[in-house]
Amino acid sequence: MRAVVLDRFGEPDVLSVGQRPMPRPLPTEIRVKVAAAGVNPIDCKTRAGQGMSPFLGDLPAVLGWDVAGVVDAVGVGVSRFAVGDPVFGMPWFPRQAGGYAEYVTAPSRQFAARPPALNDIQAAALPLAGLTAWQALVDVAKVTEGQRVLIHAAAGGVGHLAVQIAKSLGAYVIGTASAAKHRLLGDLGLDEAVNYQGTRFEQVLDPVDVVLDLIGGDVAVRSLDLLRPDGLLVCLPSKAAADAITAAEERGLRATGMIVEPDGHALDKLADLATDGALRVLVAETFGLDRAADAHRLSEGGRTTGKIVLTV
Repeated sequence: MRAVVLDRFGEPDVLSVGQRPMPRPLPTEIRVKVAAAGVNPIDCKTRAGQGMSPFLGDLPAVLGWDVAGVVDAVGVGVSRFAVGDPVFGMPWFPRQAGGYAEYVTAPSRQFAARPPALNDIQAAALPLAGLTAWQALVDVAKVTEGQRVLIHAAAGGVGHLAVQIAKSLGAYVIGTASAAKHRLLGDLGLDEAVNYQGTRFEQVLDPVDVVLDLIGGDVAVRSLDLLRPDGLLVCLPSKAAADAITAAEERGLRATGMIVEPDGHALDKLADLATDGALRVLVAETFGLDRAADAHRLSEGGRTTGKIVLTV
């Protein structure tokens, strides 16, 4: 089968299309004929030898954890899906899943049925970013109706989904983004937008119950100035999370990091939101497998609205 092969760590040009063995589903696994694969910042970090590179195993490897397609084969014991079912998922993270390829195998319960409200490209853009937002807001922060939630990088791949998930939970949602993206975020349900360019958010906003920091740097520590005494800061960049946790403890506040996990049940919940019209998946651009390096270059620019997707 065709796949984007990583035979050494480095710049985007190390990615090339090659041939890999066709995977076979083990008991409880399905094989998915991949139609589209999402590209995430963690893919780029891993390609460069950082991120999840320690968990890839020996090179050559195939990157990618976001996939959408059709079930092509089922292993013994699979009861959730049948051949021909459209599915999407984030299998195996943080181990190698091989999403940038024509076929993927993984446990069936790491996938969900793709709803008609999402096409393959939208579904491939959803799992890692959507699960990150869901697990941060629902499982970790336990956001409830009426709470004030601040989301940094609100127009990004995780951020635009987090805005909609927080709204579905009944929160008052605030987001930081460039001024050009405020109207779009308003259409997604954002209640209040702050232009991070030239404005210090901690000086213009009222206190909040939850902060979701998707940026890193000093943003997390600065966000503590806005956090209510019983609030929670969830910081995704690991280095920034460590600094924020230390700073929060010194001030008697709460902060935590988080790593996303495969979760077919939560994917079902995201699919329900999409079906109800409460979740839109924004796709910035699509590329063919042979242009995976270009997709990584665009992702590393850090200025896209929504997600980048490879079509297979």
